[in-house]
Amino acid sequence: QVQLVESGGGLVQPGGSLRLSCAASGSIFTINAMDWYRQAPGKQRELVAVFTSGGSTNYADSVKGRFTISRDNEKNTVYLQMNSLKPEDTAVYYCKAMVATREVIYRYLEVWGQGTLVTVSS
Repeated sequence: QVQLVESGGGLVQPGGSLRLSCAASGSIFTINAMDWYRQAPGKQRELVAVFTSGGSTNYADSVKGRFTISRDNEKNTVYLQMNSLKPEDTAVYYCKAMVATREVIYRYLEVWGQGTLVTVSS
C-alpha cells in the first residue's frame, strides 16, 4: 500500500555532512507528520527530528544546531541534513510517516522505512 524508502547513508569522517532522503509512495491520500529516528548498535531506537504537517520542527537535544529536517510535500519526501557529524551519530536511520491511504482516509497508519546506515569514522 504505502512504502517509505530511505537513501543517502554511508561512511563519513567526523565533522563531515550527509543528507538523508525518505520518499513515500503508494496509495497515499495525505501524510501527517514525518519523522527521523535512529538506532545505534546495542541501543534503543530514538527520535531524532520531527516535521509536522503544519510545518513545525523539533529535534533531539543531541542533534540541535547540527541537523536540519525539511520536507517536500509535492514529492512526499522528507530530508535530514546532517552537519558536523560525530562518531556517536553512527546508527541506522529510519523515517516514519503517519499516512492516510486512499482506502482508509479517516485514519492515519504508522509506516516505517527500512533504514539507512550512517557510519561516522576516521
